[in-house]
Amino acid sequence: MAADTIFAVSSGRPPAAIAVLRISGPDAVAAATRLAGRLPAPRRAGVRALHDPVDNQLLDRALVLVFPGPATATGEDLVELHLHGGRAVVAAVERALAVMEGLRAAEAGEFTRRALAHGRIDLTEAEGLGDLLSAETDAQRRMALANSDGRLRRTVADWSATATRLSAMVEAVLDHADEDDVDASDDVLAMVRREAAALSGAIDDVLAVPPVERLRDGVRVVLAGPPNAGKSTLLNALVGREAAIVSPLAGTTRDVIEIPVTRSGIAWLFLDTAGLRDDTSDPIERIGIDRATGSMATADIVLWLGDGTAPVEAVALHARCDARDDVAPDRIAVSATTGQGLAVLWQVLVDRASALLPKVDDLALNRRQAGHAGTAAAALRRASRQQDPLLLAEELRYGVQAFAALTGMRATEAVLDDLFGRFCIGK
Repeated sequence: MAADTIFAVSSGRPPAAIAVLRISGPDAVAAATRLAGRLPAPRRAGVRALHDPVDNQLLDRALVLVFPGPATATGEDLVELHLHGGRAVVAAVERALAVMEGLRAAEAGEFTRRALAHGRIDLTEAEGLGDLLSAETDAQRRMALANSDGRLRRTVADWSATATRLSAMVEAVLDHADEDDVDASDDVLAMVRREAAALSGAIDDVLAVPPVERLRDGVRVVLAGPPNAGKSTLLNALVGREAAIVSPLAGTTRDVIEIPVTRSGIAWLFLDTAGLRDDTSDPIERIGIDRATGSMATADIVLWLGDGTAPVEAVALHARCDARDDVAPDRIAVSATTGQGLAVLWQVLVDRASALLPKVDDLALNRRQAGHAGTAAAALRRASRQQDPLLLAEELRYGVQAFAALTGMRATEAVLDDLFGRFCIGK
């Protein structure tokens, strides 16, 4: 499959003013020549008439650019056809390419996957690009752009270089154990242990930063409390639309309702839940209550609307404060009807979220990356305490292998399929 030449529109779905169709692979230049005749010089744009090689029918007049490999986005020969962006134009050119031997339409994320295979990027940069394509907030965009531009790759390369250097020093001690001065060897091993401990600590500092998924998936805010506490009404006021059914009848909300919203540059996921009570005999309502309890357990923030004791660390509210006079001083008074207290509540939510989300300038890892970084840090910690030089060398090798897995040098096909399956076709 890697020997195939692939093509796809990389500029978004037509219609549009311009559609950029990319061709990548060993037959890219030959395919473009069959369409356009004489091609412009490499990396120089030229207007060419594109003809169907089967019947010589004019397909379009397009801007053509040729990028010889390996110094291209994919590491292969790459041609871009800047077409007029109508659907019929794009479809006609794609049909002409599809009948050429050795060419086929690209799969999702295949251009980026080839860039990874040819060493143009590593897995952390590919993951950053995936996050960039799906970014919905400015914080998501800035974090993803930094990682797609190689910030994490450079850091991991420094970690790996240090671990490799320490491993080489231990191997040298082992190889010349009979020749070297014993005291000098002990000094080298002691220095290796100190540096391994320091590197482990540096990795732990990065692991302490909230994960990237917090930015992408949003802060989970669960509205909880007894029936008829005003949860659905408050949810609608917070998200700015009638997302949940509001009724004076107890038990109207039977299931968890999830509503995503972006505000203050933060992605939020608000969850309206069934009213909590112990005296229901309705099996469907009981299922809703169980799901509500489960949602509270996995929430980042719980908004408690009940009069009873609020769960630990929940934000306690007095909902419908416009209709009552008994607002406790330790609760936020809110009214979805008048809007009272909503600005205060939003500020509390933003303050809470700021402690849960990575800062834009932080080096934040996703769960896969954190898993490998944690493995490397653990191996380095063990190395720092290991007195046996043979076992010390082995722990350092484990650390280097974990760094290789983090950057994709030892990535499995399942990991790659999961990542690139979320890309669009032209990336």
